[in-house]
Amino acid sequence: MKLLSFWAGRGPGSPEAQGCHFPGENCGFLSKEKRRKQLLEAREKEEEMNREKELRRQNEDIEPTSSGSNVVRDCSKSSPRDTSSSESEETSDSSDDELIGPPLPLKMVEEPVSHMEEEIIGPLPPPPFEEVEEDDDDDGDSEEEDNPVQKIPDSHEITLKHGTKTVSALGLDPSGARLVTGGYDYDVKFWDFAGMDASFKAFRSLQPCECHQIKSLQYSNTGDMILVVSGSSQAKVIDRDGFEVMECIKGDQYIVDMANTKGHTAMLHTGSWHPKIKGEFMTCSNDATVRTWEVENPRKQRSVFKPRTMQGKKVIPTTCTYSRDGNLIAAACQNGSIQIWDRNLTVHPKFHYKQAHDPGTDTSCVAFSYDGNVLASRGGDDSLKLWDIRQFNKPLFSASGLPTMFPMTDCCFSPDDKLIVTGTSVQRGCGSGKLVFFERRTFQRVYEIDITDASVVRCLWHPKLNQIMVGTGNGLAKVYYDPNKSQRGAKLCVVKTQRKAKQAETLTQDYIITPHALPMFREPRQRSTRKQLEKDRLDPLKSHKPEPPVAGPGRGGRVGTHGGTLSSYIVKNIALDKTDDSNPREAILRHAKAAEDNPYWVSPAYSKTQPKTMFAQVESDDEETKNEPEWKKRKI
Repeated sequence: MKLLSFWAGRGPGSPEAQGCHFPGENCGFLSKEKRRKQLLEAREKEEEMNREKELRRQNEDIEPTSSGSNVVRDCSKSSPRDTSSSESEETSDSSDDELIGPPLPLKMVEEPVSHMEEEIIGPLPPPPFEEVEEDDDDDGDSEEEDNPVQKIPDSHEITLKHGTKTVSALGLDPSGARLVTGGYDYDVKFWDFAGMDASFKAFRSLQPCECHQIKSLQYSNTGDMILVVSGSSQAKVIDRDGFEVMECIKGDQYIVDMANTKGHTAMLHTGSWHPKIKGEFMTCSNDATVRTWEVENPRKQRSVFKPRTMQGKKVIPTTCTYSRDGNLIAAACQNGSIQIWDRNLTVHPKFHYKQAHDPGTDTSCVAFSYDGNVLASRGGDDSLKLWDIRQFNKPLFSASGLPTMFPMTDCCFSPDDKLIVTGTSVQRGCGSGKLVFFERRTFQRVYEIDITDASVVRCLWHPKLNQIMVGTGNGLAKVYYDPNKSQRGAKLCVVKTQRKAKQAETLTQDYIITPHALPMFREPRQRSTRKQLEKDRLDPLKSHKPEPPVAGPGRGGRVGTHGGTLSSYIVKNIALDKTDDSNPREAILRHAKAAEDNPYWVSPAYSKTQPKTMFAQVESDDEETKNEPEWKKRKI
């Protein structure tokens, strides 16, 4: 009977029949669906067993003998599998002490199921209360989606000090790693968010266009080149490190038809890269043309677009841009019109609205939405307008009361295309410049940010970083971000502590490399600056403290600070000497007695080398007469 009971459970569906000889062994060839089915069957059996036990306990409390057997009979009628399992349980309970070898079939099925519970891949269905919480989160997300103001990242800000003059250009590469700023001080500064610390210092500053104000900076779609548009007639392209890649050629200003010149002949206004084609960009100028260029061919433009009034006269474009797909070119002109061309057709504009803004005002910016259907224009008439290029006969919305005093005041769309952002200008000392947010669907003024006590000139909302960059009229570039909604960018440099200033490296001598010099003349190679500084600190000559400047007449062979030279010192002392030297003999003899008593200057120098003085003896008058000749005596 023991052998029969052992082999009874080894049917075709048992784990042993499928190759699993031990109950605790993992069956690698079973599929996930079979494991899940076995798990569900095991759970159902366990639940049924628990129900049977509960019923037995209840019946035993009521009828300790007869009712318990009736319940078992009723259960056996309803489920024959349960009766067999209960009988096997009774036999296993009675023969647990006597059996030697593997357990009974029921336990053999249950044990691998318990192991299979650990092997199931994927989460179990969540309990009902978690589903309610998820519903609440979904409601919160839907509320945020309905209210785009909550997505504005303005909880934190950092300030980058560009200079003292207006920041008139901003550019951020597509990855959001580097920011480039340009201003009226002719400088272009590079800021690396990953390399900066809390001091917020630019790692490079240069003047690519010499003495021309920077009007526009933009990274290419690959991020390896920067288009620099200044007040000159020649645009430049530089690489990520500031080295010049190309410079556009200047056209002939004496040719009447601007289409026959090779380049611009007057001051530039702005420029833009093609969003799809690498190496193609566009510029507009005071020579009443919009020109497209290729980096590989700086000697001549690719194509020329000539804006015209309705009467056919030339008109100056003040700003230009590509559409998101790069097929359209939009330009706003000084007569208030907005003209849109097909990129491949330069003759007639595809769309032309002649009074988009007031004539005589410089429209400072035109920008396409991310879906490519809507165009926003920032006018010099203190207005912001929204246009649908599919029905380009009237503006969708218009907002006024947005003062601007700069010819490059920006406007841009939010990354989700639900908001439009622009800045306002103020007079110095007359309030603060603001960043104003409009909802695209209703064009309501939904939010404002007070930036600083100067005008807001440039604004840029990066789609990957979800951070807003602002250029102001007092030389500041501000970055607004939210730690939860924004990515990288300013968050990288805020957490870094400011580096301590290194010791002055002027103490170390410059290392001169002479590879072909003799060994006796070679300088020892410097291993590291820190070790060399420590060595120089121990050297008494190199670490000697410089002597302070001498105040007064000077001492120790050093001249005092009376002009810095010996001659000036002597001249000053001679001028201050008030002794009367009108009689030079008396002035010399005045010091004769002191020199004789205390010889200091001349006598000690010649004391050993000067011969002894021997003076001739002076004869008396009598002796002189004696020695006179006799003819003199006779005469006397």
